[in-house]
Amino acid sequence: MDNSVKEVNAEQLKKYEDLKQMLKGFGSVAVAFSSGVDSTFLLYAAKEALGDQVIAVSAKSCSFPERELNEAKTFCKKHQIRQIIFESEELEIEGFSSNPKNRCYLCKHELFEKIIKIAAEEGITTIVEGSNLDDDGDYRPGLQAVAELGIKSPLRSLGFTKEDIRALSKKFGLPTWKKQSFACLSSRFVYGETITREKLAMVDKAEQLLLDLGFRQVRVRIHGTMARIEILPEEFSKLISEEIREQITTSFKSFGFTYVSMDLTGYRTGSMNEVIER
Repeated sequence: MDNSVKEVNAEQLKKYEDLKQMLKGFGSVAVAFSSGVDSTFLLYAAKEALGDQVIAVSAKSCSFPERELNEAKTFCKKHQIRQIIFESEELEIEGFSSNPKNRCYLCKHELFEKIIKIAAEEGITTIVEGSNLDDDGDYRPGLQAVAELGIKSPLRSLGFTKEDIRALSKKFGLPTWKKQSFACLSSRFVYGETITREKLAMVDKAEQLLLDLGFRQVRVRIHGTMARIEILPEEFSKLISEEIREQITTSFKSFGFTYVSMDLTGYRTGSMNEVIER
């Protein structure tokens, strides 16, 4: 990741100034904050543009690893941003646990309805979220919920790419400039397979182990009780080295997996969407 992030150019700096002007024009904002690369960058820009007229709103749920919430808390404390954390229990949403193809829509709709209520209680005029231009290239039903509820997506509106966001984040010293991409743990399930609290915990433990072992970008997809590991192709040799392979296999089986496999294509976003007819 370090070598692939280029120095900031004039066009990216212009985009950033445009972003701050847009945010300033909203008067006050609530940022849907997950501590990911995009939402951290957006929150930083909002704080610069609006000062105390910005709040960070973060969800606590079984599909959101505790490490991510802790990072969100640390960032807000460091930058003196008021943060509101609310319970978002996706498994209680009707139809969600059966993992339909519009699962992300159901989740995002419920999530942003709660944020809308919080924003109203706090007297905040606008809610913003961090999707960027690159998100248009995959199957993203959650963006439909964003549009329906009137949530603003300033990074997409201004044409920010992930490359722009990482480059500017590096320039501003944000800890997320080289952070791995992350999506909620429910995205690890094949469509139609029941999502349970127990299986979410299995995936969480498995991915945390891979991160602790030093793998830079990971996904553990779950198919019944089989784990399908996605990592960067350049790290394949590390994964199949005898010591690491045995540690992963033993640990994954202790988490509840019966079989442990490696995806030979390697890490990519939205691999569960490859079976969807567009």
